[in-house]
Amino acid sequence: MEWHDRQPIYLQLREMVVARVMDGSFAEGEAVPSVRQVSSDYQINHLTVARAYQELVEMGLLEKRRGLGMFVVPGARELLTTMEKRKFIDHELPAFARRVQALGLDLDEVAALLHHMGDES
Repeated sequence: MEWHDRQPIYLQLREMVVARVMDGSFAEGEAVPSVRQVSSDYQINHLTVARAYQELVEMGLLEKRRGLGMFVVPGARELLTTMEKRKFIDHELPAFARRVQALGLDLDEVAALLHHMGDES
């Protein structure tokens, strides 16, 4: 993975773990790679990894099991889906609506296009 300068590495790592939980690469109830392993694999400071993991614990997505490591909590994927829906509704959808209005697009036409896109996937 290549890190970019626009966002702190711990946030990029956090988002990578979130994506892997969402796509099932990190299954609920299973361990995630250790802080030491991630630090070594990606050549980043172990404190950076620990910070990303701690945020995921605070979000309710990971749990620390003493002597065993970090695990994806049951229900993490559902929680993430709920969080992503809320983020979309609160932030992305209003921006999309403003863009539609600024371009003078017809809402019925946009709805038909979205429906068509949904049929294709």
